[in-house]
Amino acid sequence: MNRRRFLRTAAALPLLQGPLTTLASAQDAYPTRNITMIVPFPAGGQADLAARPVAAALEQILGKPVIVDNRAGGGGGSVGNAQAARAVPDGYTLLMTLSSLAVLPEADRLFDRPVAYEVTQFAPIARVLADPTLLAVPASAPWRTLQDLIDDARKRPGEIPYGSSGPYGTLHVAMEMFASSAGIKLLHVPFRGAGPALTALLGGTVQALAAAPGTLKPQVDDGRLRVLANWGAARVPSFPDVPTFIELGYKDVEMYIWAGLFGQQAMPASVMKRLREAMAKATASPEVVKPLAAVGSVVAYQDAPEFAQFMQADSARLIAAVKRIGRVE
Repeated sequence: MNRRRFLRTAAALPLLQGPLTTLASAQDAYPTRNITMIVPFPAGGQADLAARPVAAALEQILGKPVIVDNRAGGGGGSVGNAQAARAVPDGYTLLMTLSSLAVLPEADRLFDRPVAYEVTQFAPIARVLADPTLLAVPASAPWRTLQDLIDDARKRPGEIPYGSSGPYGTLHVAMEMFASSAGIKLLHVPFRGAGPALTALLGGTVQALAAAPGTLKPQVDDGRLRVLANWGAARVPSFPDVPTFIELGYKDVEMYIWAGLFGQQAMPASVMKRLREAMAKATASPEVVKPLAAVGSVVAYQDAPEFAQFMQADSARLIAAVKRIGRVE
């Protein structure tokens, strides 16, 4: 290199280093502005239940506003999930979502639809909840036990309507898993999220719903709903008298509505580290533990590595269930 070219290159170095230094400093200082936490469902469901106290706790820990943004649509949360997947991977757009995150791309492939996003676009940060799903019916319904519902459904195939958060969402897969195992046919009525589906159940538009304990407990306590069965491996402490499907002889009927926080896979390692540390503090704080416990949900925190392992195993089971159920409306 001749002397003139060397001097030109040396003179440019501060200009080249400036933006890189600024970017590194911005990452080290994260966050410097508001953070958006996308919830791909309307208010009132499991993801929203987890998001609101977590966002409030993170705001205190990180020192910047964390704004919950409910972006429902597309069935099962696909629209909000896809928007989060496409966001700039800088830690300022996070996603609080459910187990349907892994199911929906497989459902798109099952129906030969364009895949809205891939799970590989996301990086798990922390699991917040992992509640067993519960089967609820109106308190005025004639079914006192699960067997009562099954017997009635066998007499009236395809006539008993149940609600869900959208096609192939968590609540839909749970109900179809049960119906397939019991050999019955129910009528699927999809809504934009668990909140609207619960409203429909309370209003009599549908007659059954799979939902999380925290979503159902206030309505059960008020005498408006009855819970017939539990998709978990063990009974739920807040519903100790409700038997599991496994207890009732349905060995392959197991489902959990977990809620977890995600960022984008390309997010800087320093930002991921900051968020993991913040989530460990947030999920242990009274600001998160108390409001969730009040509605019967226990914090089930897992850090990123454990959450990734849990999600891989859970997703494999759910995807296998979807393929077994096949194309349903």
